[in-house]
This record gives sequence, structure tokens and C-alpha cells, in this order.
Amino acid sequence: MGAQQENSDKEIESVRIANDSLEYEIIITDIGFPRFLNTQPPQDYYEINYLERRNHLFVSEYNRRVLNIRFSRDLYPQRIEYNPSVRYGKEVNYLLFQYFRYFSREYNQNFPGLRN
Repeated sequence: MGAQQENSDKEIESVRIANDSLEYEIIITDIGFPRFLNTQPPQDYYEINYLERRNHLFVSEYNRRVLNIRFSRDLYPQRIEYNPSVRYGKEVNYLLFQYFRYFSREYNQNFPGLRN
């Protein structure tokens, strides 16, 4: 499992998180996210239980918005498959948590329990 930054022909930065043994992958292609991530506290700042609880709450709200026509399909194109009973590890939970913080700030989206 590891995170890496990638550059494509279009100069889009992405963050990829993968773990083949659990058969999951997260790719964040928002070009501002890597820069935002570099300004945030390190993983050790957070307890894994805190990150898991927050992500469960944020993913539930995000997925609710995917189904709600009041929210833009550009911002909420598809569901996030996040199972709270799966142990994704601290790195994945940290990066997902930070992405929700970034997403909230960058696109002016409020999520319950998220302080910017």
C-alpha cells in the first residue's frame, strides 16, 4: 500500500492509494489536492479511530448527495464505496479525510462535523 503522485500528459497531478490484497484503489485527480495536502498536519496527528469515524460520516453524506438532484453531478458524479467494517489502514483514511477537507473548502461544500 502506498500513495504516489502522478503526472499525465495534461499535467494533472493525482494521488493514488492502492492495496492489492484488499482489492481497492483511490485515485484523487483534483489538481489542487497535492498542494493542499502538503500544508496539512501529518498522519500521526490523528488517531485512526477518529479518521474512520469521520470518513464514515462524510462518505455517507457524500453518497446521499450523489442521489439528490439538488447537488451538482459535476461535484458528486458517483458513489464512494467505503465500508466501515474494512480496515483500510491509516494512510488511506488520512488521505480520504484530507480530501473531504479540501473538497469542502475548494468547492464551498459543508459536511456535518467538518470544521474548515
